Amino acid sequence: MSDQANETVETPVVTQEVAANCLGVKVPRSRFLSEKRIERINAARYERHEIKGALHVVRPEDRVLEAGAGLGIVGAVIASKAGAQKVLSFEANPELIPVIRALHEMNDLGDRIELRNQVLFAGKDRPTTMTFHLHNSYLGSSLLNDGNRSARAVEVETVDVAEVIAAFQPTVLVMDIEGGELALLEAMDLAPFRAVVIEFHPDAYEVAGMRRCKTILREAGFKKVEEVSSRSVWTCLRPAETEPSEPSEPSA
Repeated sequence: MSDQANETVETPVVTQEVAANCLGVKVPRSRFLSEKRIERINAARYERHEIKGALHVVRPEDRVLEAGAGLGIVGAVIASKAGAQKVLSFEANPELIPVIRALHEMNDLGDRIELRNQVLFAGKDRPTTMTFHLHNSYLGSSLLNDGNRSARAVEVETVDVAEVIAAFQPTVLVMDIEGGELALLEAMDLAPFRAVVIEFHPDAYEVAGMRRCKTILREAGFKKVEEVSSRSVWTCLRPAETEPSEPSEPSA
């Protein structure tokens, strides 16, 4: 997430007023929306690389696993504009949950998107909860402790990503978890997915960590889709999906 404008703290957590519109998705007014962010949303510049990538690869038959729902806009666009069969969104920040639910309700997406306030965990020895660090700007909130004394710590329930995948059977992975993606990619199985849209956060794990994320994706069989990818946001498909199909030979 790149838009780090300060939120207007005087505004209620969320209201029923429509504050912005992103590609047909109505966005409720909340204390997380500054005027600058509203302008970006209305101009379809908010999370534009993720949205563009998702719209490029998601099909109506896809089931999308979203790690890091943020304000809920990306998942809502995937459900409404890409027409995904189902979206399962995870958001660790408890303060964003009422905002996302209000957006889903405002856009009649309750039957298309399921939202869970949990942390996806991959690997052995899963803790029951993990500490999530809340900052004044939700964009700076994450599982990673950057030493900011103004951060508030909350415990968030974890869930095994392998169990989620087995139950939900997703085909597309969309991930934006403010630096947590490296640990998740290191331990999770990407075999069930035919496409991945992911934002990297080198400020959290340096350029070497970003390179490691990209290596994991390549080793899992994914290829970057150049026209809808940037240095920090990749949209990936397996080569069989990126290559044009060969014309069938005429029957004898």
